[in-house]
Amino acid sequence: MTIDDSPGPGLRERTRRTVRAELVTVAIDLFARKGYDATTIDEIAAAAGMSRSSFFRYFASKEDVVLGHLDVLGDALTEALARRPADEDAWTALRHAFDVLLTHQERDRQGSLALRHMLDGNSALRACNLEKQCRWHDRLIPHIIARLDPAAGTSAVADARPAAVIGAALACLEAANRAWLAADGRAPLGELLDDAMRTVHPGAF
Repeated sequence: MTIDDSPGPGLRERTRRTVRAELVTVAIDLFARKGYDATTIDEIAAAAGMSRSSFFRYFASKEDVVLGHLDVLGDALTEALARRPADEDAWTALRHAFDVLLTHQERDRQGSLALRHMLDGNSALRACNLEKQCRWHDRLIPHIIARLDPAAGTSAVADARPAAVIGAALACLEAANRAWLAADGRAPLGELLDDAMRTVHPGAF
């Protein structure tokens, strides 16, 4: 047995995470009762027992309350992809790396469903969600390039294949999430994702 003696987050960071989590909980409750567009930052701050200025110490915007966790999930996805076996093909490695996202949703299925409903009904949130997922591309690309055969006569800079693979995989993830929402969370998201990714790449994994 080994002991992990690496330092964890300090008291200030733990406090910050706790307050952020509380703000998210309060905001999601307000969004569910009043609607996303009708809920103001002032109302979120008041419900959490803080001032508007205090709110902005933790979140840059109302959209950030809903989707700020995607930056952390992007880091987790990148780390999961980097840990996949070196001889695994890019498509299979991405599918297994996506398990960190599925696990996150399973931890709070009702909260995840509420989030998907908000995304489905708000174009600004959908755009913000897409923009944040686009940031994942840059972090994932180096780990996908390493799993592709070199393209003859094409420099790494001009190689469109890594972005195409990532884009297709994320499109499958989005399709699976939409099907999961349509089933009100009752269909296993992992199976929906497998079906989508195997349709694009028959015989994969």
